[in-house]
Amino acid sequence: MQFPCSFHAAFLQHRIGPLGGAFGNWVSKSVLHLRAGAGLMFLAGLVPSGPVLAGTFVPPEGCTGYATVQMKACTVSNHYTCEGDAPGDKWRADFGQNGLFFMSRIDREAQWIESINLNPTVSEFLEPGAPDRASFSELLAKSEDTYNFSTKDENGVRETVTGFDRLTGQTVVIDGVTLQQTQFDATATFDDGTLSWHSAGNEFIHPEWRLFLSGRGQWDGGDGEKLPYDSTPVTFTFPGESGFFSTRPLFGCDSMMSRAAPGTRPGFVPDKSML
Repeated sequence: MQFPCSFHAAFLQHRIGPLGGAFGNWVSKSVLHLRAGAGLMFLAGLVPSGPVLAGTFVPPEGCTGYATVQMKACTVSNHYTCEGDAPGDKWRADFGQNGLFFMSRIDREAQWIESINLNPTVSEFLEPGAPDRASFSELLAKSEDTYNFSTKDENGVRETVTGFDRLTGQTVVIDGVTLQQTQFDATATFDDGTLSWHSAGNEFIHPEWRLFLSGRGQWDGGDGEKLPYDSTPVTFTFPGESGFFSTRPLFGCDSMMSRAAPGTRPGFVPDKSML
């Protein structure tokens, strides 16, 4: 499953509310570099008070980008790796209409090592000693992987996530990139058993990149309302190509605006790759 690795950036925009101005032309000097466990945690530092023209994402020093993914639900994800992290660790930074709103780090097994939600800035980390760790290797080898693990944020709020990812046997080619489709069902609960969220649907994996990419599904944020979403990738760009590391989402933004309720921020319905 994608981060809270792929419940995906869409959910977080829905969850955290409006940002105070667009981020575009985000540069490395606006990021604080903090050491968090074995890897780097990057927190957005300076938020412009007024609109800024969309530009190019500049990752922190020592980090190298390898792909930009434009998705249907008005989100663009920039993927990169960083020196000093554990082998196989990967980062992504998600931008919506109002700029940067989510960053995450996963490991070689696509476990949700840490996530950073912006406005307000809250970091969440994978807790050790999971009864059933998520395993990308097992998904590839057995076509199904179950998981039962917990995350805890810096305020002490713990969520336990249980569920499965399953390969459907379907292969798709999007913008020249070959992906395998998955089915997933995931539930997160608080320590008292209260539902935090539930999501189910289909995603995609890239076996060589060892990561999940968003797809289509349904989201319940704990209030019983089941919201459909579609964050399917539309285009992929790579280093040296036009649009690489763009901070401006290209697809679905008009529909997001028209669907927004009065007084609310146009945004996504959550998908599982961004939580």
